[in-house]
Amino acid sequence: MTLPDRTGPSLDALAAFARVARLRSFSAAARELGVTASALSHSLRQLETRLGVRLLNRTTRSVTPTEAGGQLLSRLEPSLAGVETALQALRDLGGAPRGRLRLNVPRLAGRWVLAPLLGAFHARCPEVELEIVTDDGFVDIVAEGFDAGIRFGESLAGDMISVPLAPVPRFVVVGSPAYFAGHGRPRLPRDLRQHACINRRFPGGARYAWEFARGGKTLKVTVAGPMTLDDDGLIVAAACGSVGLGYVYEASAAAALAAGRLEAVLGDWCPPSEGLCLYYPGRRLLPPALRELIALLRSEQRPAGLRGRGD
Repeated sequence: MTLPDRTGPSLDALAAFARVARLRSFSAAARELGVTASALSHSLRQLETRLGVRLLNRTTRSVTPTEAGGQLLSRLEPSLAGVETALQALRDLGGAPRGRLRLNVPRLAGRWVLAPLLGAFHARCPEVELEIVTDDGFVDIVAEGFDAGIRFGESLAGDMISVPLAPVPRFVVVGSPAYFAGHGRPRLPRDLRQHACINRRFPGGARYAWEFARGGKTLKVTVAGPMTLDDDGLIVAAACGSVGLGYVYEASAAAALAAGRLEAVLGDWCPPSEGLCLYYPGRRLLPPALRELIALLRSEQRPAGLRGRGD
């Protein structure tokens, strides 16, 4: 006689279901779990067969929990969080942080904030593989499998934990002495409409309107000119070449300003920019490697750390 199999689904299978149901994406969940999307899909079908109920609705464009899947998810998440907490506490007893830490940061934040600390972080966490993806576009760090991100002053989702970082240098309007000799200097932001300006394009394709503020008054100026670029270094190089006026972080133009290749104008209309923050999902247990990085950032952050090197 064959005895019926009364063993329940494995904890790994249930955790995989919860990850897919929460992220609503097999590919994103697979990246976090370190498996292929096809293997994860097969595992979830086996789980559904074992339980005798469909847990996920799948289409070519979306994955959503069924009613039964939603009920299971709401009951599983507290228990899985407790298991993760217990296992993480056990791992922490074992000593130094291990594994991989994935960060998504804007390019300039990578240069200003993280680059000076890479050696110190490796010395603190030699068994951690640090992966930094520089991306100026908006990224859903949870869906894309990142542990944390850095952003410039934008509002964050309510379930994100934010750690303020060092102040960010202000934007400045710069031009070459030769350009000013031939075209004069703008006295007010509106004068920029009569000047050749180097446009900046966002990753999504939109052009950036130059922002100014003085005495509680703020305004944006849509400029025009012979070039549209998406990198401070390129804008500085174009401005040095007398292509037109550029609008860049002051740190990016510091070397050219100090050398006299560029001059700044409209300084009283260029207030400090919004600060940087490191952020991560509040519902996750903080990885030891991320905890070490935050401690390092807090110990090292100071305005001098954001001084440009002429990039």
